[in-house]
Amino acid sequence: MRGLLKVEPRLSSPWWLGAVITFSSIASALALGGVFLAFMGVSPLEAYAVILRSALGDGYGVSETVVKAIPLTIAGIAVMLAFTMGLWNIGAEGQIFIGAIASAAMVRYFPSESRAVALSSMLAAGLWAAFAGYLKARWNINEIITTLMLTYVAMNLLNYFVYGPWRDPAGLGFPITAPFPDSARLPTLWGTRIHLGIVLAVVLPCVAWVVLRFSRWGYELRVMGENPRAAGFAGMNYTRNVALVMFLSGAIAGIAGMCELSGLQGRLQHGFSGGYGNTAIIVAWLARLNPLAIVLVSFLMGVLLVGGESLQVIMRLPLSSVMVLQGLILFFILGGEFFRKYRIRRVGAAITGDMEREER
Repeated sequence: MRGLLKVEPRLSSPWWLGAVITFSSIASALALGGVFLAFMGVSPLEAYAVILRSALGDGYGVSETVVKAIPLTIAGIAVMLAFTMGLWNIGAEGQIFIGAIASAAMVRYFPSESRAVALSSMLAAGLWAAFAGYLKARWNINEIITTLMLTYVAMNLLNYFVYGPWRDPAGLGFPITAPFPDSARLPTLWGTRIHLGIVLAVVLPCVAWVVLRFSRWGYELRVMGENPRAAGFAGMNYTRNVALVMFLSGAIAGIAGMCELSGLQGRLQHGFSGGYGNTAIIVAWLARLNPLAIVLVSFLMGVLLVGGESLQVIMRLPLSSVMVLQGLILFFILGGEFFRKYRIRRVGAAITGDMEREER
């Protein structure tokens, strides 16, 4: 006999394995996405060429890619922090909405500087996420369900305000608020739409990397994420940290919402986010929860988003085609995690023979 196949956990992984798995996962996703594009009647190579040319072919395309990467990076850090502790915060999209609503409320009722707007968005979105964290810590209620349901609540709250009491009378009936004053706007840089939020998109990953890698609290988060029960035996307060981490995760996501409004949109409107909170989940996993890698992955996702808009115009494809590519990337990345954590090896024929003799 040729032997049996056995699946066993990896005690350690070589440094190159993660890179190989990530590259293979992305290549597989793009290959399967090419099949999908072919069924839609377009050349996959031509479609991918359009994506690259529109996102990286000139200065305008690069600047628009950076604009997309800013909220993706910030939201990616938000969900990464929760994922590191083993908390499945999949409600970053809703927390972005709450941060944006708080920003618009501060501008509407308490005209102030962008710093006060940022603090309000952090506090509101942090408390929004901390509620799900409290339910998890107090009664072990699944945070996947609560964060997801809270996202729908936040979405409907936003719609209520922009279609209702906050609608701009001068907005020609569109669901938008009045424009933000200049004092509540983030300045743009280099004559492009890139705004000061890029500083946060650079600083936050660096701070997160230092904290998680070198601080005692970061070490505790990693331990609690791997084995909460063992962390409890070691004296780590799991319950308190669940609420704290969810608060921080939501607060950072709220900052992403504030940056999108104060830095780019200039007002609250329906559909302003573009699904950044959901895409941030893909970003965090594709970066393997590495804060520094999140910056690079966010830029690559920005390339897809900018290129997807060009596919709509040039090749008459729906924007959902890019969402399919994102979903395929996430699917293959999650599938690749199996090969990173486990290995498949063939049990030798001698062992197989011994097993057969014992059965006799």
